[in-house]
Amino acid sequence: MPDVTPTVQLALLADYPQAITTIARWYYYQWGQTNPTSNLTGVEQDVAGYLQQTSAPLLVMAKTDKQLLGAAQLKIREMDIYPDREFWVGGVYVDEQARGKGIASLLVSDIIQRAKRAGIKKLHLQSEQLDGGIYTKLGFKPLETVIYNGHQVVVMEMTLG
Repeated sequence: MPDVTPTVQLALLADYPQAITTIARWYYYQWGQTNPTSNLTGVEQDVAGYLQQTSAPLLVMAKTDKQLLGAAQLKIREMDIYPDREFWVGGVYVDEQARGKGIASLLVSDIIQRAKRAGIKKLHLQSEQLDGGIYTKLGFKPLETVIYNGHQVVVMEMTLG
């Protein structure tokens, strides 16, 4: 029997700006709605700031021909308590129906490769999954656990090339 699984493609938000609304909705309902100063319009404006092609801030999407599956960002200074840590992986989100298929790992791996091509030497991230989850498997090392914006997170780092 032929494989009918749709092929996952990676693309930049810069090439598909029509995805801004969907991604903003994902981010708002996953992380933003618990913040009383956040609203969907503000999250849309934030996501629209990720339209770069080759350097941060940029956003990579996973998609099929018919459906948006997930997103991840190459960010600049995500956590204000670390002003010296410039480049971050963030906004890693996979739509509920697409979870468990390796899409998050695919997205983060692509961000890592883009960061290397951009000459970035270190990447950071924060995760509420305190064991590091997929990020540990991809080579990120834990630095410390902190309370940030009311959540306990592990801050991780990867040295590139």
